[in-house]
Amino acid sequence: MAEWNHPVATWLDPDSGALLDHPTLMREIAQSDVLLLGETHDRFDIHRWQLHVCTAMRTLRNNIAIGFEMFPRRLQPVLDQWVAGDMEQDDFLKAAEWGKVWGFPAELYLPIFHFCREFGVPMLALNCYRELVTRVGKEGWDAIAVDERDGLTPSANATPAYRQYLFEITGGGSPTRKVTSPQAPEFDRFVRAQQTWDRAFACNIAKARTADSSPLVIGIIGRGHLEFGHGTPFQLKDLGVDKVTTLLPNDTAQIDRGKVGGIARALFRLQPQADARPAA
Repeated sequence: MAEWNHPVATWLDPDSGALLDHPTLMREIAQSDVLLLGETHDRFDIHRWQLHVCTAMRTLRNNIAIGFEMFPRRLQPVLDQWVAGDMEQDDFLKAAEWGKVWGFPAELYLPIFHFCREFGVPMLALNCYRELVTRVGKEGWDAIAVDERDGLTPSANATPAYRQYLFEITGGGSPTRKVTSPQAPEFDRFVRAQQTWDRAFACNIAKARTADSSPLVIGIIGRGHLEFGHGTPFQLKDLGVDKVTTLLPNDTAQIDRGKVGGIARALFRLQPQADARPAA
């Protein structure tokens, strides 16, 4: 197995194994229309990394907006009020229905929320209402009335490669699993549900890009929706948004080069997990 070394605090190109210069990479990705920052939801260190990249983008481009997976579109007015300074933190979390719409501690994301407020960076609600995901998974898009689609258009069909990816990250060929292959009809419901999220993020990002200001939109999204150009990047391309860059965090010192080609533009090596605590 051929491996690449990935030192702490460096960027690695997953296609070539080359280590990338931080300022050069930041200037490159600042020319994107959309920057997607993948995450594992319960990791403080990953959210710190996202904040650091957002800060770099704000330095290089005055006009940015940050979109968040956890907020459904109906909560956009609450995000606007928060950024405008019209409510305190506890009132914001209550109005944003934190704990109902998202199952992870608010402390994970608060530094990014405060960054947006301090610098006047618009926050975008990227998600749809949860019942839509369930209904599309169960019934399919055609069964949903247009006025019940939360402003979304039907997703582009999942590629065989994306189905294979989803199959593998959800258990692969476990002998106890009822779904026996990524192409099995029994897997369709899960794929449709996943793609509803992918499409929601893409539609709401694309909508923000059509505003008069056309900001660089940064998406704070689970990495399973982003890796290998599947998910949200694929749906953005279907919507005509092509200048999309994905960055992902990495924990491991050695990377199997055969497994990461095309996973993202670059991987950032985080500090060891002992340093994954929230700031005191």
